[in-house]
Amino acid sequence: MQLALHSVSYAGVWPGQERLTLESFLARAAALEFSGVMLVAKRPHLSLLDYPFHQPEKREAVRGLLAEHGLSVHSLAGYNDFTVGPERPDVPFWEHQIVYIAELAALARDLDCPAIRIFTGYERDGVSYDAGWTSVVTGLREAARLAADFGVVLTVQNHHDIAVDYESMYQLLSEVDHPNCRAAFDAWSPAVQGLHGEALAAAVRRMAPFTAYTTVADYVALPRYRYEPALVNYVEETPRMLGVPLGEGLIDYATFFDTLIATGYTGTVAYEMCSSLRDGGKLDSLDAYAQKFKDYMAPFVAKADARVAAAVAR
Repeated sequence: MQLALHSVSYAGVWPGQERLTLESFLARAAALEFSGVMLVAKRPHLSLLDYPFHQPEKREAVRGLLAEHGLSVHSLAGYNDFTVGPERPDVPFWEHQIVYIAELAALARDLDCPAIRIFTGYERDGVSYDAGWTSVVTGLREAARLAADFGVVLTVQNHHDIAVDYESMYQLLSEVDHPNCRAAFDAWSPAVQGLHGEALAAAVRRMAPFTAYTTVADYVALPRYRYEPALVNYVEETPRMLGVPLGEGLIDYATFFDTLIATGYTGTVAYEMCSSLRDGGKLDSLDAYAQKFKDYMAPFVAKADARVAAAVAR
């Protein structure tokens, strides 16, 4: 089981978060003694606009930086939405999504990267769930076919609205039915759906045939209330999720990783800081969270290694 640092953690996406260039991020990951990274496939890091196919020297420069720092790219982080644009049928938004993923597959091949993390699609007013589902299934199938031409696997993260539940994700990937379309199954969405303990373990076991990647982060839920003057009272709102170091939040990662290892998982565990953090977004805080991730994962990596060694010995 390998660990990777997701560059979104240093992309300046959230208020107060430090924003590093791709070059600075790679140096930072190496200084933190990571051997693998997950790279944001958009600005400010690895955008196709800045590293296009017709300028191979730019991609070669990235390969040089990776070699210099002793890093490998475990996955590119793609950003797609297969339900976007139905209100403008004259514009082929659905095709744009597939072309983008295919171009990322070519970029991944050029960087010796085996996988691209992608999404499904959001629900939209005026679009039935079945229509959105069909758009996602056909889009994933087409994109997987093209990714296979480059020897790259698509891993679908349970993040967007369509198939965010694990049983729905299982059904979705079963319908896509392509060996290059797998799951980037993470524990965050099951946790906010109320899955802990054996319920979470059951979800991990169910998704095991598809799971090829996972991205982790941890959160605490901060209550929110809106004042209603006419009632002289407060109305409860959706809680705010605030990032905390792995193992200090609401997600049952002990169960998640123990079960993942028991299913035979030997893939990547990528760490992301993709929200506002309890301790702020300055470099010292980001680095400290990344180090705490490595510390938290050390016994699980050892357990996974021991399981593999025992299997080989048999």
